[in-house]
Amino acid sequence: MRKLFAFAALAWLLQALLACQSRPDAEDFFPLEAGHRWTYRVETRLEDGSPPEREQLRILSQGRQRLPVLGDVEAWLRHGDGGVDYWLGRDSSGIYRVASQSLLDEAPQVDQPRRYVLKAPFVVGSSWQADTTAYLLLRSNEFPREIRHVHPHILMSYQIAATGVELATPAGRFKDCLLVNGLATLRLYADPATGWRDQPLRSKEWYCPGVGLARLERSEPAHGGFLTGGERVLELEAFE
Repeated sequence: MRKLFAFAALAWLLQALLACQSRPDAEDFFPLEAGHRWTYRVETRLEDGSPPEREQLRILSQGRQRLPVLGDVEAWLRHGDGGVDYWLGRDSSGIYRVASQSLLDEAPQVDQPRRYVLKAPFVVGSSWQADTTAYLLLRSNEFPREIRHVHPHILMSYQIAATGVELATPAGRFKDCLLVNGLATLRLYADPATGWRDQPLRSKEWYCPGVGLARLERSEPAHGGFLTGGERVLELEAFE
């Protein structure tokens, strides 16, 4: 009988160890290693009543590369099928972007100062600031209509609002995720009746262990006048 109990205990222990080994690293909220692929479903709704726009975004992690603009420093490259490349770093302070390059850039553009994606420690209350722009705001009677051409650099404040969050996506259900809230304020001349006003830009981002960004919500309301705002939702469809 004792041998049976010992065998059962050993079997349970082996199962527990295998389960622990199969779990994603609890700290790996933004995988950088080569070979990972993300497919996102993106839906954009504008306040002008136009039909929602739906598209897919695919991102490929291509591993470490030396970046001459940083003095041959190695960084992790991510390529998006929209034509934008990002180089990222990771250390005890968190995950941060070191450079980016769009189709219009001749060479990678270095981020100065360091632009955090997620700042450690990964606990409620951790906060940081990073550059953003207005992705959805449009003017009704000007060209170009996009506000981002006039205000390309807006400082957004981010904070980890919750940990241990469960999240359902088209790619599956995830546990122990981080919820990060972002808020920025853009001072804009709205229209002759309203004059100048503070325009809020809000984001919610969910990062899940072993997967990374699983959902993003962006809100840029305008509520009429000479401005049109909108919302954009990005959801993970597939990950490998």
